Amino acid sequence: MISIRLVLTCLVGLSLAGASAARAQDVPGVTPTEVVIGITTPLSGPAAAWGTTALAMEAWAKHVNEQGGVHGRKIRVVMKDDAYNPARALGNLTEMKDQVFAVNGLLGTAIVNATKEFLTGHRIPVVIAYGDVRIWARLPQERRRYAFVVYPDYADEGEFLATHAVRELGVRRVAVFFQNDDYGRGGLEGVRRGLNRLGGRAQLVAEVPYELADRELGAHALKLRESSAEAVILYPTTTHGTLIVKEMAKVGFRPQILSSFPLGDPILFKLLGDLWEGSYVNVTGSVVGLDPAADRVAEILTRYEPRIKGRENFGVTGALAMMLTVEGLRRAGRDLTREGFVEALATLKEYRPEQLGAPITFGPHRRHGLNTVRLMRAEKGKLVPVTGYQIFPPLF
Repeated sequence: MISIRLVLTCLVGLSLAGASAARAQDVPGVTPTEVVIGITTPLSGPAAAWGTTALAMEAWAKHVNEQGGVHGRKIRVVMKDDAYNPARALGNLTEMKDQVFAVNGLLGTAIVNATKEFLTGHRIPVVIAYGDVRIWARLPQERRRYAFVVYPDYADEGEFLATHAVRELGVRRVAVFFQNDDYGRGGLEGVRRGLNRLGGRAQLVAEVPYELADRELGAHALKLRESSAEAVILYPTTTHGTLIVKEMAKVGFRPQILSSFPLGDPILFKLLGDLWEGSYVNVTGSVVGLDPAADRVAEILTRYEPRIKGRENFGVTGALAMMLTVEGLRRAGRDLTREGFVEALATLKEYRPEQLGAPITFGPHRRHGLNTVRLMRAEKGKLVPVTGYQIFPPLF
């Protein structure tokens, strides 16, 4: 005969399992067998090269799923193209609001600015947003509780690039070519700040903005040439960075190039060839072909998503967002809620997923997990380290 105790034990177990399943159904994007992550990204348009970051997030999710997922749940990615358009990105997020558990890898300062209130207002966790970190810093602490950012401050980076140009390269005349939004203006602010702190050792001789819709940059190149700048610091998209370097060469202007980290991928060698030789460019983490950890991750990513080939550095950068999400899911446990996930991510301290990059630290009142760049020089088709990680204080 089956004992009453055994029957009761089975009933209690079934009741607890049913309650856990019911709770999972109450959390958007969570079922007993899967967790859904939303991504809006530029798969088309002027920043399409950066959309590789999202392809890498999905590829890493497939890798994790092949290992069994997280606490028995597989990760399903819902990805939508926003073409680097803020209104379209907001529309994408509105459509997926009740379908996804969290959002990975928002891309673009204008995108972040247009969607921050929507996401934090609906308490949707955001794991890494590639855009001006000061957007989050300006939010009240209770709103930015749901955003976990691992991204450099453009102004800190701009100051670093200007200082390096003057102190290490002997430059006395500096120009800036920048996107006319918070991304480019943030870098410009940093360059101004750096030159001011150098006490007159160099001049900012030209500030040349462009609009995202611009495709003819000949006039911009002429303005830069007329400035007689010895160095031009770039804050553009990959498309506009490629165009301006080519246009400057057409008018016989070959200054020293220093660039913000969004151009820190070897794809620039393919796009610009010898015109990229000798340029200085920041990266934010490990570099494929230089760091074994990045090589290992890139091999995994391209196995699941061949379109990442040729843009592996963008891929490794993007995979980091999914790695952090996976670690947050793991630490949050089987009984998954958004609040539990947020609290779990806040426990990361000196964390280096897959041994990539500089260590990341979040906390109860810290959401800017890492503010760092690493300067490289383009030499014979490769990026060669010039400095180690330059770690700046977190902003929030």
